[in-house]
Amino acid sequence: MTPERKRLTREESRQQTRTRLLAAAAELFTERGVNGTSVEQIAERAGYTRGAFYGNFEDKNALVAELLHDRTRHELEEVGTLTQDASSPADALDKLRAWNRDRAQHLPQWLALRMELVLHALRNDALRPLLAERELLARKAHATGLEQAFAAHGVASPADPAFLALIVHALEDGLLVQRLLTPDGIPDDVVVDAFDLLLRSWTALAQHPTGEGDGQ
Repeated sequence: MTPERKRLTREESRQQTRTRLLAAAAELFTERGVNGTSVEQIAERAGYTRGAFYGNFEDKNALVAELLHDRTRHELEEVGTLTQDASSPADALDKLRAWNRDRAQHLPQWLALRMELVLHALRNDALRPLLAERELLARKAHATGLEQAFAAHGVASPADPAFLALIVHALEDGLLVQRLLTPDGIPDDVVVDAFDLLLRSWTALAQHPTGEGDGQ
């Protein structure tokens, strides 16, 4: 006899439906783009009807908004857990390298979906503020990480941490595009290499500010 399957509550069933619709949309947006994907295609890929889609999302833009939110939250939680569990700054970098190497296994899909969501939000006035909010969350996380790293080295940030975080965040996107387009000679953990170089440079600048000790 097979064990009886647990009956889902109404809320559990609804959440399962939303999760499947989001996963189906992510796949299709990666394959065809947001504008090239219809509500009907999303529902069909998830195994539901058009009515099930509209029972969970007002429209495709509402689904895009939730995908933006979920992706940002999930990645911040993953990276936050890694750095919190690290025993030292060097250990944190090692954990981040491993995380980036894992992400590299599906980088084409990951980056294609990110770019699709960003482009769709940029073209939509209602979604643009949400995209800005998500980007600010990521930059704040970078700023917090930088402040913690500087503190671990016993120095103060050599510039506004928010500005340094902006540099790191923008550099990450650019490096991932370059890694995907020209992979030869660019390692999977290039983002961490760049962050480590910047951190060491900024730490040295904090320890020896420009002009200090040069007789001026």
